[in-house]
Formats: sequence, structure tokens, C-alpha cells
Amino acid sequence: MEANMSQATADAEIAGPAPPALPWTVRIQLFMLVGAYDIALRADGTVNRFIFSFGDRQTRASARPDALGVRSADVTVDASRGLWARVFSPAADQAGSPLPVIVYTHGGGFALLSPASTPLDGMCRRFCRELGAVVVSVNYRLAPEHRCPAAYDDGVQVLRHLSATGLPDDLGVSVDLSRCFLVGDSAGGNIAHHVAQRWTYPSNSIRLAGIILLQPYFGGEERTEAELKLEGVAPVVNMQRSDWSWRAFLPEGASRDHPAAHVTDENAELPEGFPPAMVVVGGFDSLQDWQRRYAGVLQRKGKSVQLLEFPEAIHAFYMFPELPDARKLVKEMKAFIQSNKSNL
Repeated sequence: MEANMSQATADAEIAGPAPPALPWTVRIQLFMLVGAYDIALRADGTVNRFIFSFGDRQTRASARPDALGVRSADVTVDASRGLWARVFSPAADQAGSPLPVIVYTHGGGFALLSPASTPLDGMCRRFCRELGAVVVSVNYRLAPEHRCPAAYDDGVQVLRHLSATGLPDDLGVSVDLSRCFLVGDSAGGNIAHHVAQRWTYPSNSIRLAGIILLQPYFGGEERTEAELKLEGVAPVVNMQRSDWSWRAFLPEGASRDHPAAHVTDENAELPEGFPPAMVVVGGFDSLQDWQRRYAGVLQRKGKSVQLLEFPEAIHAFYMFPELPDARKLVKEMKAFIQSNKSNL
């Protein structure tokens, strides 16, 4: 009996973990989005954006408050480079004291999606309502048409725009730009990190009070234990898709050990004023080892960092409000924002 149990355990370890249990509604959404992703990515390193548009549902901005009491508007930042942002704000009658500002950078392997993509639009609306903040969702230039550092430049330019012009007066709410948080998911988490590296305070009027990186997209030439163990098991991210994304985003000929990807290098420099960080990790995300290493590097360099783990979470779990972990995450984000509101 004991021998049979030992053999069963060994067989399970060889087979790897079982796929995560997900509601059918989430499975359908993942099938549609990931399916469009795989079809749109060409072997020559380009994107068939027409094909992807069939799986990328879009939502228009609306000045009329929705069911959550949130309204939105698209703001041009730099027309010459097609840089714009969607601003989400609570209805004026819900506003009290000045609100913090979240500058949000979306994921999509550096190459896909936009603030108008329906799942991202809906998530930013929930963040606006539940975090009590104005959310500025950045439409950065996409790879491979615009490689690194274009997305980083766009993130910095949005902060400069906010610093110089503020937010539109017709929002009907006041904001506190000394309580600005960079939030990014997946590839957007990578971008948020690099924007935070570049931003200095008080030489700029916007103070970064913190950064929240939701399963940030970091990597390197090494294949980590999680990447190998979860290949073919974890949805959304796998080694083939990751390799394609890095080839599309990094400078021509660069390896995955380029500083844009390999931020876990102990020799990487961080500015003295690098803001407090929250790093969110999912147990069914093949990028988790890179994310933990990143948090460790911040800690060893004397930076404030909170590592938040969700053992059953898939990559991009925060996009699905029906998942319990997505609701737990919002509570943790709110606590992080509140705890870092007075670090002047």
C-alpha cells in the first residue's frame, strides 16, 4: 500500500501540476482572447492586427456615469506619436477630498490591446470605483512597430503631460498629484517599473507614491523552474508566446538578458527615490520565479517591497471579477495605496 502511494506521488511529480480549475465564463473569455492572440502573431515577428480585432472587443469612453458611477474620457497626450490615455473618474457628487491618481499601463505582450479593450476598460472602471482614485490608462505604442524603449518613453511622457497640464477640468473631481501610483499588469508591469526608474522627484511635480506590479513581465535567457513545470499547464503565458513577445519588443538582435527584460540582475541600478512597490504573483503563472527574484532584488537594495502571492491564480486573473482572488487583490491594492499616501 505504502509503495503504491509513493509511486503515485512520483508519477504526479513527473506529470506536473493539474490545470487550474476555472469557471466556464473565464474559460470562454480566455479561449477567445488567447485564440485571437495566437492567430494574430505571425512567425515573421509581425502582428495581423485585423485578425486580432475580431477577438479584441472595444468599449467607447462615455461622459455619462455607468452603473458603477464612473465616467470616462479619452485625452490626447501627443498626437504626433498617437499617444493618448483614457481617464476614469467617479461622478462629481461622489467626490470629497482630492483623490489619488493611478497611471495604469496594460499588458498584452507589449504588442496587443489598448485602454479601449473591453476587459481592460472594465477593470479600470472597477479600480476607479473600488480604490477611490482617478485612473489614467495609457495607450502606449505597441511592438513590433515600436520597439523598446518606445513604451517606456510614452509612460514618462504621460507623467510629464500630467505634470504640465494636470487632468481635464471637466472631470468634476480634484486630484492629489503627490499621491500618484504607477500600476501595470504583465507587460505593463515591466513598463511601470522602467518608468519609475526614470522618474525623479522633486525635480518633477508628480510624486510617485508607489508602484503596483500585477504579475510583471520580466525574463532572461534562463528557463526557470516555473516556466518548465507549467509549460502546457498554465493558460495565457507559455514559453513560445513569451519568446515571441521578447523578440518583438527588445531591440533588434538583443537577447532576453537585455536590461529591459532581465531586471533581476543584481547589478541593475535603482534611483534613490524609487517608490515603495507591491509585486503580485500567481501560482499558475510561469513568470512567477522572475517576479519573486525582482522583489528580492528590491529588498536587497533597501527598497520597500510587498510580495503578494495568490497560489491558485492564473496570469491575468485580475481581469475576471468573478474570481475570488481578483476581489481579494483589490482590497490589498487599496490598503497599499492608503498606507503610502503620506510618505513625503
